[in-house]
Amino acid sequence: MTSPERHLRADARRNREALLTAAGELLGERGESVQIEEIAARAGVGVGTLYRHFADKDALIAAIVGRRFAAAADLARAAEENQDADEAFTALLTGYLDSVAGDSAFRRALLGPEEPRWEAIAPEKNAFRDVVARIVERAVRAGVLRPDFGTDDFILITRGVMANMDGDEDWHRHLLLQLEGVRPAPRG
Repeated sequence: MTSPERHLRADARRNREALLTAAGELLGERGESVQIEEIAARAGVGVGTLYRHFADKDALIAAIVGRRFAAAADLARAAEENQDADEAFTALLTGYLDSVAGDSAFRRALLGPEEPRWEAIAPEKNAFRDVVARIVERAVRAGVLRPDFGTDDFILITRGVMANMDGDEDWHRHLLLQLEGVRPAPRG
């Protein structure tokens, strides 16, 4: 549970969750053209309730992204427990991409044309990035990733695959091709 949710009454927590769910659905369907009033209506609350939780649409989008990054950090920590560096990296990469495949609002937010301002969710993003860095470094040391592979390359691969998630499963092939490219070249 992210920090803004910890101190809410049960009904306020339910309203916040309904708003995040409604916003995720609508933003995923139509992008940022969706209106605040539509989000509140789908959540079954008034616009005032939405504004009590989120200052504006950017804050609402940041909360959606923060929630996804928090879940991704949990997934990454679980992958990190695998003692095999290759399996840990593969579990992280495929688990993360599988988790975002159905979250078009998250993908749109990450891949959109504007540079997002998500200072409020920096702890969630940093927690995810820190675990990714440890898994990547371990995989490089174990020789299962190219020696020049870094955390930014992980982000580059995931963004490339996300850009190809258009409702079918072809993105899995894109991912396999990417994985082949980051493995060390065979010796000999």
